[in-house]
Amino acid sequence: MKRGGILNAQLNAAISGLGHGDLVVVADCGLPLPAGVPVVDLAVVHGLPSFAGVLDALLTDAVFEACTAADESVGTAAGEQIAARFDDVAHVSHDELKALSGRARLLVRTGEATPYANVVLRCGVPF
Repeated sequence: MKRGGILNAQLNAAISGLGHGDLVVVADCGLPLPAGVPVVDLAVVHGLPSFAGVLDALLTDAVFEACTAADESVGTAAGEQIAARFDDVAHVSHDELKALSGRARLLVRTGEATPYANVVLRCGVPF
């Protein structure tokens, strides 16, 4: 039994398999799931688990060197949550973000129902 950190076995295994430069998408429950990208679907009902809660768990467990969000998220509740967690956020159109998600090694679907609560994270290294 793990002492802490991410307890979901599927998510834990997926994170362990990531390498430097790999892309991870943390998505709200409405983002289209790209074909061929492994998905860990955590959504239970609208709002559970939250985008912020899942993002915080990932940030505690893994190293990310970059974050990309949709232009449309700026000035929204989701955009504020993203900006509070990252010093530098790259922005692209929502359509570009959806296209970028097709290159991800992992997509984590949350139960979040807030518009534009999606980020693409690029894995870093702890050294």
